[in-house]
Amino acid sequence: MKKTGEFLSPYFLGAYGENNDVLEKFVVEFMRDHVFWRRNFHPEDTPPITPQMQNQPKYRDAIARMQFELHQLTARLKKSVPFFNPRYVGHMVSETLMPALIAQQVATLYNPNNVSVDAATVTIDMELEVGRQFARMFGFNTDESQSPCAWGHLTSGGSSANYESLWNFRAVKFFGIALARACRELELSVPVDEFGVDIAAASDWQLFNLPIDRQLELRREALAQMADGRARRQLLDTVDRYRIETLGPVEFFQHTDLKPPVILAPASAHYSWSKAVKILGFGSQRLLKVPMNARMRMDVAALEQQLAELHAEQRPVLAVIGVLGTTEFGTIDPVDEIVAVRERWRAQGTDFCIHIDAAWGGYLAAIFRNEQGGVVPREQVGKHFRYFPSESVYRSFTALSEVDSITIDPHKMGYLPYGTGGFVCRNRDVAELLTQKAAYVFDEDSDESEFDLRNIGQYVLEGSKPGANAAAAYVAHRVLPLDAEHFGRLMGHTIQASEYLHDHLLELAEELKDQVSLILPFEPDTNLICIGVNPHGNRNPVRQNAFTRRVFDHLKVEPDKPIQAKEFVGSFTSVFRRNLDDDAAQRLADKLGLDAEAFCSTVSDPQQQVEGMFVLRHTIMNPWVMASSGGQTYLEKYCDYLREILLQELQDGHWRV
Repeated sequence: MKKTGEFLSPYFLGAYGENNDVLEKFVVEFMRDHVFWRRNFHPEDTPPITPQMQNQPKYRDAIARMQFELHQLTARLKKSVPFFNPRYVGHMVSETLMPALIAQQVATLYNPNNVSVDAATVTIDMELEVGRQFARMFGFNTDESQSPCAWGHLTSGGSSANYESLWNFRAVKFFGIALARACRELELSVPVDEFGVDIAAASDWQLFNLPIDRQLELRREALAQMADGRARRQLLDTVDRYRIETLGPVEFFQHTDLKPPVILAPASAHYSWSKAVKILGFGSQRLLKVPMNARMRMDVAALEQQLAELHAEQRPVLAVIGVLGTTEFGTIDPVDEIVAVRERWRAQGTDFCIHIDAAWGGYLAAIFRNEQGGVVPREQVGKHFRYFPSESVYRSFTALSEVDSITIDPHKMGYLPYGTGGFVCRNRDVAELLTQKAAYVFDEDSDESEFDLRNIGQYVLEGSKPGANAAAAYVAHRVLPLDAEHFGRLMGHTIQASEYLHDHLLELAEELKDQVSLILPFEPDTNLICIGVNPHGNRNPVRQNAFTRRVFDHLKVEPDKPIQAKEFVGSFTSVFRRNLDDDAAQRLADKLGLDAEAFCSTVSDPQQQVEGMFVLRHTIMNPWVMASSGGQTYLEKYCDYLREILLQELQDGHWRV
């Protein structure tokens, strides 16, 4: 652990600002460099702010007001939550990487807008390179000479990236239907070998269920038959008239026997998916939840059953969503099994896209990539840990290259400032279907065309985008490349610390077993650990929740009270009965010594029954939690404090009310 601390020490400001001289040196140096750049642009011009202006009373008053308000700001910010400190073990936020922080501040002086290359001549290329870095980390191809070739870009956060995945999928999965209608109108022949018919004769069900890559192939084959730019434009204009984006869902489905599609997501999925189906017009009833198993992962058997029912009623499935690090529990859905399920159903005529919401766990993929981009064998990965990675977790990460798109959040486990999310697409050709301006710029006297992702605003949901965020991610990944020997070491440190806490919690549970049941409801997949607590002998889950809330009161942020009074800061979540199968619910209740019948989906007696079990949630990502202070690591100190507050609340007995 000491060597890891030494490795990480140059990259963060530090819990006590130990690297303040480094930060100050760089900020001052690059501030001066920026000012020189300003002065070097047409130095023959007369500066508009003159020394005479700067000596005026009104000027000095304005500077004084500015200073006062900035002092007020910094005074108020002292009440902020100390995410940087190892005593913070709460939500998915921590210290920020110093190279990213400095890069963002420096780039902000130049104020680039990554909507297009015209507004960001430098940082737009950085953003696209960051997208390629993510793609390589996930195992996608980034060689433009090979197809499909991946691309990625930054977003304001993971929610926006999730919306974009469905936006992409809708565009490509419905494209074949629009192309078929255009071909009928233009009397164009495009064979669809899978069905042994011309595209004009294929059914809408068949065309919808063509895989993404095949949908895009049909587009290329149709365009290849056009004699020149004018003819290609006519084809694309005709296709556009029939697309669901043009007609809207109401009119589109009036002219097809195809039913509106559904999206399947695990019950643990982020709330942004409920927003996404509403924003994109699918409707909330089209989002179907797949139950979780006892490990809090998607239940693949339940997924299979739902797909069988949907196939039987000829209901199209737009996408299946998997989660790589759930927000509440940090668990990893079985990506490899989801991919295998798709292969089986594809053979039966039902195809769907796969998106992985890796907002939390995406950067952990660096642990599994060597410097050459290859996959690190599980045995080699496991040498650095006690439990990680399980066989299931390893298979999930190595199967990421088989999915269609991935969300990642650099402002979470990438240790970048808010708000920086990311979206990565396995086949960049999908972007050609999204442009608000034709991807092909036709010259009637030329057959040449242009598809330039540097005009990024044409191909993504968002418009204006801060180039400073791209600079931050780019510099961070240059300093710590996304492989096992660099960024992977930071990720590995968080896993090692989580395993350390895991073992100490088990020791504490054994110590307190005659007074309090302290359990880990499920084995952690990553660096997020939940614990359930219940006074010994209590069978009532209402009282168990009350007791746990009393314990959490010692750990929660209270905006009206000094944060310095907190020994540690944590977070909480709830395990809801409706998201578990019967066996998983029974096991959880048994572990805590509770009446399983009182843990139910619908509460009729609020004095005896609960819908969800309140649990303490710990995100172990601070770089310094394993540092020693007073002869103990911060995690040891936390376990001692947890023992203290558990016994205190047990003695006070307020939870019995």
